[in-house]
Amino acid sequence: MDPVMDPAGTTGMSAAEVLTTTRSVRHRLDLTRPVDLADVRACLEVALQAPTGAGRQHWRWLVVTDPVLRSSIGKVYRAAFEQRYPPDATDTGVPPRTLASARHLAEHLGQVPVLVVPCLEVRRGLGTGNQAGIWGSLLPAAWSYMLAARARGLATAWTTTHLDREEEVAALLRLPGHVRQGALIPTAHPVGGGFRPARRAPLDSVIHIDGWNET
Repeated sequence: MDPVMDPAGTTGMSAAEVLTTTRSVRHRLDLTRPVDLADVRACLEVALQAPTGAGRQHWRWLVVTDPVLRSSIGKVYRAAFEQRYPPDATDTGVPPRTLASARHLAEHLGQVPVLVVPCLEVRRGLGTGNQAGIWGSLLPAAWSYMLAARARGLATAWTTTHLDREEEVAALLRLPGHVRQGALIPTAHPVGGGFRPARRAPLDSVIHIDGWNET
């Protein structure tokens, strides 16, 4: 059953529910149901409110809906994935269930109705210094897009595997040389519902107050 939308087009979930149930959905993306571009634009409007270093707003957003282009990107993504995780690999360091889900996405990425590629303009190059400062102007916005999509009843996944072949995808998207990709976010309606908070380590096992504490 589809979630009930309020007049603003969102599901009326609390902020805490959106934040704790936004998952990387790989196996439950509806590959047949179209996504309204107006919904994607609304989510990107939210994303543009994210913090941006020095107020530069040097992000750019590639929204891919053309089926031929999606298929081409999907082929590059699958090749990159299978190079990382060959079908006969036995020791990948990734839990089997997660790997199976990721492999399913790799096999079907080109069929996902919308692919969103958040990018940065870096006219002076990425350099070798503070990468956190550079990408900190894009990644929070990309996450905001995913949160906004969840609030509108859509499903997304955070992926970067295609960056192993970044130049191939850049060529498909006709990106100029000073534009770099930060992620690839497949966007679709979910199949089924029931997204819940993920299992995470207890807070007390990862928090350190006033300096590093081994205990």
